[in-house]
Order: sequence, then structure tokens, then C-alpha cells
Amino acid sequence: MSSDTNDPETTLDPSDWDAFSARAHHMLDQALAKMKSAREGPVWRAPSSDLRDAFDQALPTEGIGGEAVSAQIEKLLPYGVGNTHPRFFGWVHGAGAPSGLIPDIAGVAMNANLGGRDHGAIAVERQVVRWCREMFDFPLDSSGLIVSGTSIATLVAMKVARDQALRFISRKAGVSGAGLVGYTSQATHSCVAQAFDILGLGTDALRVVPVTGDYKIDLDALNAAIAKDRENGLTPFAVIGTAGSVDLGAIDDLDALADIARDEGLWYHIDGAFGATAILSDVVRPRLKGIERADSLAFDFHKWLHVTYDAGFVLIRSEEAHRRSFAERPEYLQGAERGLAAGNPWPVDYGPELSRGFRALKIWAQLAEHGPKKLGAAITTNCEQAQYLGAQVTEAQELELLAPVMLNICCFRYAAPDVSDLDALNDEIVVELQCQGIAAPSTTTIDGKRAIRVNLTNHRTTQADLDLLLDEIRRIAGTLLNQKGNS
Repeated sequence: MSSDTNDPETTLDPSDWDAFSARAHHMLDQALAKMKSAREGPVWRAPSSDLRDAFDQALPTEGIGGEAVSAQIEKLLPYGVGNTHPRFFGWVHGAGAPSGLIPDIAGVAMNANLGGRDHGAIAVERQVVRWCREMFDFPLDSSGLIVSGTSIATLVAMKVARDQALRFISRKAGVSGAGLVGYTSQATHSCVAQAFDILGLGTDALRVVPVTGDYKIDLDALNAAIAKDRENGLTPFAVIGTAGSVDLGAIDDLDALADIARDEGLWYHIDGAFGATAILSDVVRPRLKGIERADSLAFDFHKWLHVTYDAGFVLIRSEEAHRRSFAERPEYLQGAERGLAAGNPWPVDYGPELSRGFRALKIWAQLAEHGPKKLGAAITTNCEQAQYLGAQVTEAQELELLAPVMLNICCFRYAAPDVSDLDALNDEIVVELQCQGIAAPSTTTIDGKRAIRVNLTNHRTTQADLDLLLDEIRRIAGTLLNQKGNS
């Protein structure tokens, strides 16, 4: 065999490109058919025993071949989590869009590592960073990084906050005995406490501040907590606001928090996992006033902007502090003025990952193809749908609204009279909705009462889907109560 010919025993390229092309086109057709029928069929179905068995096999030493792999993937298509369906209401999962196929195809072909170096993919990520600055009115010299999601974005932001508070000595000396404390509300996502844990601050260093009757952080309680910690010799260093709480979609008074952070000399971070992107909605934007004053902001593109999973982002006001908190490359990664090692600084200078996929392409494509105006209109529609659902619940004698509709989430329960355990009844209603494939809400607890939680972050959802949900809740509740009465 000549030295310039690939060995068929070792190359991973197809031996027959025409056959591979036909196989790829077939899978594309199946994927498109799945997307085209996203409004049809059950919202969710449990994986079959055959499917589970197919993915419970010994490692195939010789491989099973491309056709067998494609066949197994094709069988997997009906068993998603359900978030592409318009009646997936349970968690804040974006619905995706067929247009997301295009950048993913190109991204696989390029197989770019966005840790650094000078290549086209880096230009795409830098464009996304510039667009994010524009969206949130951050300074032109602020920095940003695409990550897997808000959990990692929060970790990155809190590390910068920690390092700056300790004058970056913590990068080598650690945080032992520093006495740093931060503040957030009881409605904030658990990823904030997790970041404190991972960064060595400990979750005890995160003060959980109560919320007021409108589910926003209690500013008086916050001020009192800060003052108490200072009196006790501790060092307040950060306050975390929430733009869209997990249970209810509540938005803190972001402007007032910015004032407190400024007056107290605290790093101001905003957890905007899904709510921050409502900046694109003409209706919601005024309620996010103050978001532009944050020192850092974490949010996801894969939620309300429907970029395919996963795609999160962290935006940081001080590029210098951001880079100083992460930049430290070994010799083999040193930059240059020309050649492939040019293009400094690199993304790896702003986060912990050197191996980074080309997430930027699907984000760029979504924003470029659909535009902020259309994406914002879809967000507005979801908020209007949540208000409609809340009104329908309020008018229904057998249903009870458990909290005001603040953004895109409606929490209520079936409140039949003379039922001793309404929590158990509503739990079972939700399970039946899921198992029957009708809809996929989730549950939570609001003021001690189990709620059916309906989150609306799907551009395919219609008012008819909400009417069907309520009809089916009534039907299922009636069946369950009859069964109990006959038992």
C-alpha cells in the first residue's frame, strides 16, 4: 500500500462516500420529519424496554457498522424529554427550531476547538459577545464567554468576584480565613450556592435573604444582613439578583439592588437564566431596568431563545478582571503576532475550558436568521399566554391560583372540596398528564401548597393548548376522585 493512501483498517472516513451521503440524507429526513410533527403525538413517552435494552449492551469491540448505528439512532427519536412539543410546560427548556440543524451540520464538519488560536470560528464567537453587549447595554470593553449554561456562567462570574475581592491573591493562596460573604434571595437558583461550594467559599457564606409578598428580595432585610456581617468582622463581597425566579418568574428590583451594590462596594451579579432574555420583549424590558448596571450577568440561549442545547453565556463588565481571573497559559499555548497562534486574547483566557465546542455558530445563526424582534415577540406571546391561563384559573371554581402570574409561569392547583390531601391529588394529576402524553407540567410548592406549575417557553404553544390542559386536568381529577370514592 502506498504511503499516501489511507489504510481502510484505521481511517474513520467512509470507504464509500456516496453510500455515506445517502445514509446522512436519510437521517436528515428523519430529523426533519420529527421536527415537522413536533405538535403531534404524545408530549412524552417512557422509553420502551426494547430501547433501554438496546442501550444496555457490552462495548462492541469490532463496531456494529454505520447502518446499524443509524437504525438505533432513528429508534431513539420518539423518546425525547418532550420540550419540542407545544404542551411541554414543566421546566424552562427551550423548544429549539428546525433552523438549528443548519449550523450544527456545518459545526460538525469544521470540528473547531474554540479554546483559542486564530481561525474563523473565533470570529463568530466574538460577534456573539458583541451582540450580547448590545442586547444588555454593557460597555464596549466588557467581556463575555459562551459556556454550557447558567450554572457554569455563575461559577465563572463568582470566581471573578471572589478573586477581585481578594486582590487576585486567592488564585494561589486560596480563600482560607478570608471571611467573604455574599447575598441572594430564597428564590434564587441553587447554582449560586453550588458556585460558592465549588469556589471554596462554602454555602454557609451565602446569606439567603427572604422575599417580600411580591416574591422579590427584601431590600430592608438585605441591608440589615450586610450591616450585621460587617459588625461581625466579615467581608461582604457580592450580591446576586434574580431576573426570573425558578418557581414563579419573579424579577427582583434590579435597579435598587444596583444602588445597594454600589453603596456597599459589592460585586453585583444577576442570575438571568431565562428571564434576562426577556430584554428582547417590548412588554417585559422595562421590568429589567438595572440589568445594564450589573458587574456580571448569566443567562441561557437554550431556554427562551430556543438555541439547541447547550448554550449559556456570561457577560462581565470588567474585561481586565475577567481575564486576570483565568488567563495563565502554559508554554505550549503561548500566543504569537502572526500564524495560527495569533488572535489573542483567546477564549481560554476567560474561563476554565480549553476544549470548547463551536456553540457560537448555532447562537449566531439563531440571532442572525430570526432576529431579536421576532424572538422578543415570541417571548411576549408566552407572557400573554401565562396571563390568559391565570385568568382562566381564577374564573374556575374548582381551580385555585396560588401566586400572581409575574412573567411566563402560572402556578395553581385543583382544589376540590372535601379532599383531605390536595397535595397528593395534584401530584397524581401531573403524573397522569405526563404518562398519558397529554401535557408535561411539573409541580412545586407555593406557601405550603402543592402547585401544578405551568411554564411557557415554547414558540409553538397556542391558547388552544392551554384550554386543552385545563379540560384534561378536570377530566383526570374527576376520574381520580371517582376511583377514590369507589375504593
